[in-house]
Amino acid sequence: MTPTRYQQAFILHFGEMGSRWGINRTVGQIYALLYVSESPLNADDITGALGMSRSNVSMGLKELQSWRLVRLRHLPGDRREYFSAPEDIWQILQTLVEERRKREIDPTMSMLRDALMESTVKPSDEYARHRMQDMLDLMELVTGWMNELSDLDRATVVKLMKLGGGVKKLVGVRAKPAASAAS
Repeated sequence: MTPTRYQQAFILHFGEMGSRWGINRTVGQIYALLYVSESPLNADDITGALGMSRSNVSMGLKELQSWRLVRLRHLPGDRREYFSAPEDIWQILQTLVEERRKREIDPTMSMLRDALMESTVKPSDEYARHRMQDMLDLMELVTGWMNELSDLDRATVVKLMKLGGGVKKLVGVRAKPAASAAS
Protein backbone atom coordinates (compact mmCIF):
# COMPACT_ATOMS: atom_id res chain seq x y z
CA MET A 1 0.00 0.00 0.00
CA THR A 2 1.28 3.43 -0.92
CA PRO A 3 -0.40 6.32 0.87
CA THR A 4 -1.81 9.05 -1.34
CA ARG A 5 -0.51 12.61 -1.01
CA TYR A 6 -3.68 13.41 0.93
CA GLN A 7 -3.15 10.51 3.35
CA GLN A 8 0.57 11.26 3.59
CA ALA A 9 -0.11 14.78 4.90
CA PHE A 10 -2.29 13.31 7.65
CA ILE A 11 0.29 10.62 8.49
CA LEU A 12 3.15 13.13 8.68
CA HIS A 13 1.10 15.46 10.87
CA PHE A 14 0.29 12.66 13.33
CA GLY A 15 3.98 11.79 13.44
CA GLU A 16 4.88 15.39 14.29
CA MET A 17 2.13 15.66 16.88
CA GLY A 18 3.01 12.32 18.46
CA SER A 19 5.75 13.75 20.64
CA ARG A 20 3.39 16.43 21.91
CA TRP A 21 0.86 13.75 22.79
CA GLY A 22 3.36 11.59 24.66
CA ILE A 23 4.05 9.03 21.92
CA ASN A 24 6.91 8.89 19.48
CA ARG A 25 6.78 9.88 15.81
CA THR A 26 6.76 6.29 14.58
CA VAL A 27 3.76 5.30 16.71
CA GLY A 28 1.88 8.41 15.57
CA GLN A 29 2.52 7.64 11.91
CA ILE A 30 1.56 3.97 12.25
CA TYR A 31 -1.70 4.91 13.93
CA ALA A 32 -2.50 7.54 11.32
CA LEU A 33 -1.88 5.03 8.51
CA LEU A 34 -4.15 2.46 10.14
CA TYR A 35 -6.79 5.11 10.79
CA VAL A 36 -7.03 6.15 7.12
CA SER A 37 -6.69 2.63 5.69
CA GLU A 38 -9.91 1.03 4.50
CA SER A 39 -8.54 -2.49 5.01
CA PRO A 40 -6.51 -4.04 7.83
CA LEU A 41 -2.74 -3.95 7.25
CA ASN A 42 -0.01 -6.35 8.29
CA ALA A 43 3.41 -5.29 9.56
CA ASP A 44 4.97 -5.71 6.11
CA ASP A 45 2.31 -3.45 4.57
CA ILE A 46 3.01 -0.81 7.22
CA THR A 47 6.78 -1.13 6.78
CA GLY A 48 6.45 -0.61 3.03
CA ALA A 49 3.96 2.24 3.27
CA LEU A 50 5.93 4.23 5.83
CA GLY A 51 9.49 3.25 4.93
CA MET A 52 10.24 2.18 8.51
CA SER A 53 12.21 -0.77 9.76
CA ARG A 54 10.25 -3.88 10.63
CA SER A 55 11.44 -3.69 14.25
CA ASN A 56 10.18 -0.09 14.59
CA VAL A 57 6.82 -1.13 13.16
CA SER A 58 6.60 -4.12 15.53
CA MET A 59 7.43 -1.99 18.56
CA GLY A 60 4.96 0.69 17.44
CA LEU A 61 2.19 -1.87 17.01
CA LYS A 62 2.87 -3.29 20.48
CA GLU A 63 2.63 0.22 21.91
CA LEU A 64 -0.67 0.85 20.12
CA GLN A 65 -1.99 -2.50 21.36
CA SER A 66 -1.07 -1.57 24.94
CA TRP A 67 -3.15 1.58 24.48
CA ARG A 68 -6.01 -0.53 23.03
CA LEU A 69 -5.99 1.68 19.92
CA VAL A 70 -5.62 -1.07 17.31
CA ARG A 71 -7.48 -4.26 16.61
CA LEU A 72 -5.65 -7.45 15.77
CA ARG A 73 -7.20 -9.63 13.08
CA HIS A 74 -6.38 -12.84 11.30
CA LEU A 75 -7.52 -13.32 7.73
CA PRO A 76 -8.57 -16.75 6.48
CA GLY A 77 -5.67 -18.62 4.85
CA ASP A 78 -3.07 -16.09 6.03
CA ARG A 79 -0.84 -16.66 9.07
CA ARG A 80 0.12 -12.99 9.37
CA GLU A 81 -1.46 -10.64 11.87
CA TYR A 82 -3.44 -7.73 10.47
CA PHE A 83 -4.13 -4.48 12.29
CA SER A 84 -6.81 -1.84 12.02
CA ALA A 85 -7.93 1.21 13.94
CA PRO A 86 -11.44 1.18 15.39
CA GLU A 87 -14.00 2.70 13.02
CA ASP A 88 -15.90 4.57 15.72
CA ILE A 89 -14.18 7.89 16.48
CA TRP A 90 -16.14 8.20 19.74
CA GLN A 91 -14.84 4.81 20.87
CA ILE A 92 -11.30 5.97 20.06
CA LEU A 93 -11.81 9.08 22.17
CA GLN A 94 -13.24 7.06 25.05
CA THR A 95 -10.31 4.62 24.90
CA LEU A 96 -7.79 7.49 24.90
CA VAL A 97 -9.49 9.11 27.89
CA GLU A 98 -9.58 5.81 29.81
CA GLU A 99 -5.94 5.01 29.05
CA ARG A 100 -4.71 8.51 29.91
CA ARG A 101 -6.63 8.37 33.15
CA LYS A 102 -5.21 4.95 34.02
CA ARG A 103 -1.63 5.96 33.17
CA GLU A 104 -1.52 9.57 34.35
CA ILE A 105 -4.47 10.73 36.44
CA ASP A 106 -5.04 7.72 38.71
CA PRO A 107 -1.38 7.45 39.85
CA THR A 108 -1.28 11.18 40.56
CA MET A 109 -4.51 11.04 42.56
CA SER A 110 -3.19 8.05 44.50
CA MET A 111 0.04 9.89 45.31
CA LEU A 112 -1.89 12.98 46.41
CA ARG A 113 -4.21 10.95 48.65
CA ASP A 114 -1.23 9.21 50.25
CA ALA A 115 0.56 12.50 50.83
CA LEU A 116 -2.53 14.16 52.29
CA MET A 117 -3.13 11.26 54.68
CA GLU A 118 0.34 11.68 56.15
CA SER A 119 -0.04 12.93 59.71
CA THR A 120 3.53 14.11 60.24
CA VAL A 121 3.34 17.17 58.00
CA LYS A 122 5.37 20.09 59.33
CA PRO A 123 3.79 23.53 59.69
CA SER A 124 6.14 24.73 56.93
CA ASP A 125 4.40 22.28 54.57
CA GLU A 126 0.87 23.58 55.15
CA TYR A 127 0.90 25.72 52.02
CA ALA A 128 2.03 22.76 49.92
CA ARG A 129 -0.57 20.55 51.59
CA HIS A 130 -3.31 23.06 50.80
CA ARG A 131 -2.19 23.26 47.15
CA MET A 132 -2.10 19.47 46.84
CA GLN A 133 -5.61 19.26 48.32
CA ASP A 134 -6.82 21.80 45.74
CA MET A 135 -5.28 19.71 42.97
CA LEU A 136 -6.83 16.48 44.28
CA ASP A 137 -10.24 18.14 44.63
CA LEU A 138 -10.12 19.34 41.03
CA MET A 139 -8.93 15.98 39.71
CA GLU A 140 -11.69 14.16 41.59
CA LEU A 141 -14.29 16.61 40.27
CA VAL A 142 -13.10 16.21 36.67
CA THR A 143 -12.80 12.41 36.83
CA GLY A 144 -16.23 12.17 38.45
CA TRP A 145 -17.66 14.32 35.66
CA MET A 146 -15.90 12.18 33.04
CA ASN A 147 -17.36 9.03 34.65
CA GLU A 148 -20.83 10.54 34.46
CA LEU A 149 -20.30 11.44 30.80
CA SER A 150 -19.07 7.95 29.95
CA ASP A 151 -22.30 6.51 31.37
CA LEU A 152 -24.40 8.60 28.98
CA ASP A 153 -25.34 7.45 25.52
CA ARG A 154 -23.50 9.11 22.64
CA ALA A 155 -26.48 11.17 21.45
CA THR A 156 -26.79 12.80 24.87
CA VAL A 157 -23.05 13.57 25.01
CA VAL A 158 -23.23 15.13 21.54
CA LYS A 159 -26.19 17.28 22.65
CA LEU A 160 -24.23 18.44 25.70
CA MET A 161 -21.21 19.30 23.60
CA LYS A 162 -23.30 21.19 21.06
CA LEU A 163 -24.70 23.35 23.83
CA GLY A 164 -21.35 25.11 23.92
CA GLY A 165 -21.93 28.66 25.11
CA GLY A 166 -25.56 27.76 25.77
CA VAL A 167 -24.41 26.11 29.00
CA LYS A 168 -23.84 29.59 30.47
CA LYS A 169 -27.44 30.49 29.74
CA LEU A 170 -28.65 27.17 31.12
CA VAL A 171 -26.97 27.73 34.49
CA GLY A 172 -27.57 31.50 34.52
CA VAL A 173 -23.97 32.65 34.29
CA ARG A 174 -22.82 35.69 32.35
CA ALA A 175 -19.60 35.80 30.40
CA LYS A 176 -16.56 37.06 32.28
CA PRO A 177 -15.81 40.72 31.64
CA ALA A 178 -12.88 41.24 29.29
CA ALA A 179 -9.59 41.78 31.09
CA SER A 180 -8.48 45.39 30.82
CA ALA A 181 -5.05 46.12 29.44
CA ALA A 182 -2.46 47.18 32.00
CA SER A 183 -1.81 50.91 31.90
